[in-house]
Amino acid sequence: MSSMKNGRVAILWRGDHAARAVATPQNNRYRHIFEELEARGVHAEPAVYADDMLDEVRQQLMAVDGVLVWVNPLDDGLTRAKLDPMLREVASKGPWVSAHPDVILKMGVKEVLHRTKHLGWGTDTHLYRTPAEFRAKFPATLALGPPRILKQNRGNAGQGVWKVERTDTARVIVLEAQRGSAPEELALENFMARCEAYFTGDGCVVDQPFQPRLPDGMIRCYMGGDKVVGFGHQLIKALIQPPAEGPNSPATQSGPRIMHGPDALAFQALRSKMENEWTPQMTQTLGIDAAALPIIWDADFLYGPRTATGEDTYILCEINVSCVFAIPEEAPAAIAHLALERCCRANAHLSRKI
Repeated sequence: MSSMKNGRVAILWRGDHAARAVATPQNNRYRHIFEELEARGVHAEPAVYADDMLDEVRQQLMAVDGVLVWVNPLDDGLTRAKLDPMLREVASKGPWVSAHPDVILKMGVKEVLHRTKHLGWGTDTHLYRTPAEFRAKFPATLALGPPRILKQNRGNAGQGVWKVERTDTARVIVLEAQRGSAPEELALENFMARCEAYFTGDGCVVDQPFQPRLPDGMIRCYMGGDKVVGFGHQLIKALIQPPAEGPNSPATQSGPRIMHGPDALAFQALRSKMENEWTPQMTQTLGIDAAALPIIWDADFLYGPRTATGEDTYILCEINVSCVFAIPEEAPAAIAHLALERCCRANAHLSRKI
């Protein structure tokens, strides 16, 4: 297949004017994806984005057949408030966008944990849409005894994710999942007041039980569309109370994420659940066409209680859609294959050889 035959794809990530000026397919962390796209005859180009370059980037994206987007919802005070409307506009004019902002709002937010709690990955999950509802209902749930995990609707890197544990009827110990956080004891009323900021815009707060097997680690299941493309297993320390030496000591830092291919034996039960049950059920519940699933996304699982026969169960704690990286070494080829497939579906004039 010759270059350009199968379309043009822009890979978009956040940067500044200087980064945009020097960006090439080789000098960024997405280089292996660029390589796999070019190997399939897809011309791939960098699209470094910042809010003050919106018009310039829009013009670039209007000229390609598809866009792969890697931009966190929150990043050093920056949001996607300007980016998302622009991506919707681009998608409405013909190019496919992955992940489309409307898909992110359905599956890449914490509310999905409540909407899909009836699936096999669900648990005892509550949703609070207003500060009044939060104040009225959360204390009673917390009073049942075990610690709870509160999550703001949109965020990343542990921002707005809290472990909350009662010390008595009026006070709690809270610990944020963000790196470097330390436990804090305060009045429950004061903590709930702190959370009011999470209800602005499309905000809400999701409430789940703390999973006692958290020290066993988190399994990140990487998906390309509706198929598993790999796994990452990581021993994490977030939401585990730091030892006396402090929140930034080596003992509090999460271990490396060990990557595995989709055929890793340890995760085949989870793979079967994701491909054959949970992903189809999720798309039906959320009203997402399977063809609109992001080209790369992941579902983070914690180990739930073991069954009577000793088998593991899995509890969904988050779906990541906006900016999924790092990825298993098998993922770039799967991303490129799906990108070519999307190009050909969206543009009849391109080669159908996939």
